[in-house]
Amino acid sequence: MTIEFVKENGIISRFSHPLKYVFSLLKNGEYILEIKRKVRKRTLDQNALMWMWFTCIEHETGTLKQDVHDYYCTKFLSRKTMIKGEEVIVVGGTSKLDTVAMTDFLNKVQAESASEWGIRLPSPDDVYFDYFKNEYERLSKF
Repeated sequence: MTIEFVKENGIISRFSHPLKYVFSLLKNGEYILEIKRKVRKRTLDQNALMWMWFTCIEHETGTLKQDVHDYYCTKFLSRKTMIKGEEVIVVGGTSKLDTVAMTDFLNKVQAESASEWGIRLPSPDDVYFDYFKNEYERLSKF
Protein backbone atom coordinates (compact mmCIF):
# COMPACT_ATOMS: atom_id res chain seq x y z
CA MET A 1 0.00 0.00 0.00
CA THR A 2 1.21 3.51 -0.75
CA ILE A 3 0.47 6.39 1.58
CA GLU A 4 1.10 9.88 0.29
CA PHE A 5 1.58 12.88 2.53
CA VAL A 6 3.10 16.35 2.47
CA LYS A 7 5.42 18.01 4.96
CA GLU A 8 5.22 21.80 4.92
CA ASN A 9 6.64 24.19 7.50
CA GLY A 10 7.64 21.24 9.67
CA ILE A 11 4.10 19.81 9.80
CA ILE A 12 2.98 16.59 8.13
CA SER A 13 -0.41 16.94 6.45
CA ARG A 14 -2.60 15.80 3.61
CA PHE A 15 -2.46 12.05 4.26
CA SER A 16 -3.99 9.90 1.53
CA HIS A 17 -4.99 7.40 4.27
CA PRO A 18 -4.94 7.86 8.05
CA LEU A 19 -2.04 5.84 9.50
CA LYS A 20 -4.08 4.21 12.26
CA TYR A 21 -6.51 2.89 9.64
CA VAL A 22 -3.69 1.56 7.44
CA PHE A 23 -2.02 -0.20 10.38
CA SER A 24 -5.34 -1.74 11.41
CA LEU A 25 -5.55 -3.45 8.00
CA LEU A 26 -2.27 -5.32 8.48
CA LYS A 27 -2.21 -8.98 9.48
CA ASN A 28 -0.01 -9.99 12.39
CA GLY A 29 3.65 -10.21 11.38
CA GLU A 30 6.80 -8.22 10.86
CA TYR A 31 6.84 -5.27 8.49
CA ILE A 32 9.19 -2.69 7.08
CA LEU A 33 8.00 0.87 6.66
CA GLU A 34 9.89 2.65 3.87
CA ILE A 35 9.58 6.36 3.23
CA LYS A 36 10.76 7.72 -0.12
CA ARG A 37 10.69 11.28 -1.37
CA LYS A 38 8.16 11.65 -4.17
CA VAL A 39 9.77 12.79 -7.42
CA ARG A 40 8.09 14.34 -10.39
CA LYS A 41 8.93 14.02 -14.07
CA ARG A 42 10.95 16.90 -15.49
CA THR A 43 8.82 19.95 -16.17
CA LEU A 44 7.93 21.46 -19.52
CA ASP A 45 9.72 24.63 -18.36
CA GLN A 46 12.92 22.63 -17.78
CA ASN A 47 12.60 21.05 -21.21
CA ALA A 48 11.96 24.41 -22.88
CA LEU A 49 14.97 25.93 -21.10
CA MET A 50 17.19 23.06 -22.24
CA TRP A 51 16.20 23.50 -25.90
CA MET A 52 16.58 27.29 -25.66
CA TRP A 53 20.11 26.77 -24.33
CA PHE A 54 20.87 24.29 -27.10
CA THR A 55 19.59 26.82 -29.66
CA CYS A 56 22.01 29.35 -28.19
CA ILE A 57 24.91 26.88 -28.38
CA GLU A 58 23.95 26.03 -31.98
CA HIS A 59 23.92 29.73 -32.86
CA GLU A 60 27.28 30.37 -31.17
CA THR A 61 29.13 27.24 -32.39
CA GLY A 62 27.41 26.11 -35.58
CA THR A 63 26.76 22.68 -34.05
CA LEU A 64 23.16 21.54 -34.58
CA LYS A 65 21.13 21.70 -31.36
CA GLN A 66 20.13 18.03 -31.67
CA ASP A 67 23.84 17.15 -31.82
CA VAL A 68 24.46 19.35 -28.77
CA HIS A 69 21.65 17.48 -26.98
CA ASP A 70 23.10 14.10 -27.92
CA TYR A 71 26.61 15.21 -26.90
CA TYR A 72 25.47 16.26 -23.42
CA CYS A 73 23.33 13.14 -22.98
CA THR A 74 26.36 11.02 -23.86
CA LYS A 75 28.59 13.04 -21.55
CA PHE A 76 26.28 13.27 -18.53
CA LEU A 77 23.66 10.52 -18.88
CA SER A 78 25.64 7.49 -20.06
CA ARG A 79 26.44 4.48 -17.94
CA LYS A 80 28.17 1.12 -18.26
CA THR A 81 26.10 -2.04 -18.06
CA MET A 82 26.39 -5.70 -18.99
CA ILE A 83 24.40 -7.05 -21.93
CA LYS A 84 24.87 -10.68 -23.00
CA GLY A 85 27.99 -10.82 -20.84
CA GLU A 86 29.55 -7.85 -22.59
CA GLU A 87 30.17 -4.46 -21.01
CA VAL A 88 28.48 -1.74 -23.07
CA ILE A 89 27.80 1.96 -22.67
CA VAL A 90 24.14 2.92 -22.65
CA VAL A 91 23.19 6.55 -23.25
CA GLY A 92 20.10 7.82 -21.50
CA GLY A 93 17.92 10.69 -22.62
CA THR A 94 16.34 13.56 -20.77
CA SER A 95 12.68 12.60 -21.27
CA LYS A 96 12.63 10.14 -18.35
CA LEU A 97 14.51 12.35 -15.88
CA ASP A 98 12.72 13.60 -12.79
CA THR A 99 12.88 17.27 -11.80
CA VAL A 100 15.90 16.79 -9.52
CA ALA A 101 17.91 14.83 -12.11
CA MET A 102 16.94 17.31 -14.85
CA THR A 103 18.11 20.21 -12.68
CA ASP A 104 21.43 18.42 -12.15
CA PHE A 105 21.74 17.82 -15.92
CA LEU A 106 20.98 21.48 -16.70
CA ASN A 107 23.50 22.67 -14.09
CA LYS A 108 26.19 20.51 -15.70
CA VAL A 109 25.33 21.81 -19.19
CA GLN A 110 25.41 25.39 -17.92
CA ALA A 111 28.77 24.94 -16.18
CA GLU A 112 30.45 23.16 -19.10
CA SER A 113 29.10 25.66 -21.62
CA ALA A 114 30.71 28.48 -19.67
CA SER A 115 34.01 26.73 -18.94
CA GLU A 116 34.59 24.95 -22.25
CA TRP A 117 33.01 27.29 -24.79
CA GLY A 118 32.74 30.60 -22.95
CA ILE A 119 28.97 30.64 -23.52
CA ARG A 120 26.95 31.96 -20.58
CA LEU A 121 23.54 30.32 -20.39
CA PRO A 122 21.30 32.34 -18.06
CA SER A 123 18.87 30.76 -15.62
CA PRO A 124 15.28 32.01 -15.39
CA ASP A 125 16.14 33.98 -12.24
CA ASP A 126 18.98 35.90 -13.97
CA VAL A 127 18.44 39.62 -14.63
CA TYR A 128 18.90 39.31 -18.41
CA PHE A 129 16.94 36.09 -18.84
CA ASP A 130 13.92 37.75 -20.51
CA TYR A 131 16.17 39.32 -23.16
CA PHE A 132 17.90 35.96 -23.70
CA LYS A 133 14.55 34.16 -23.93
CA ASN A 134 13.13 36.60 -26.47
CA GLU A 135 16.29 36.39 -28.60
CA TYR A 136 16.53 32.60 -28.70
CA GLU A 137 12.81 31.97 -29.05
CA ARG A 138 12.99 34.24 -32.11
CA LEU A 139 16.01 32.36 -33.49
CA SER A 140 14.47 28.94 -32.89
CA LYS A 141 11.58 29.81 -35.23
CA PHE A 142 13.90 30.02 -38.24
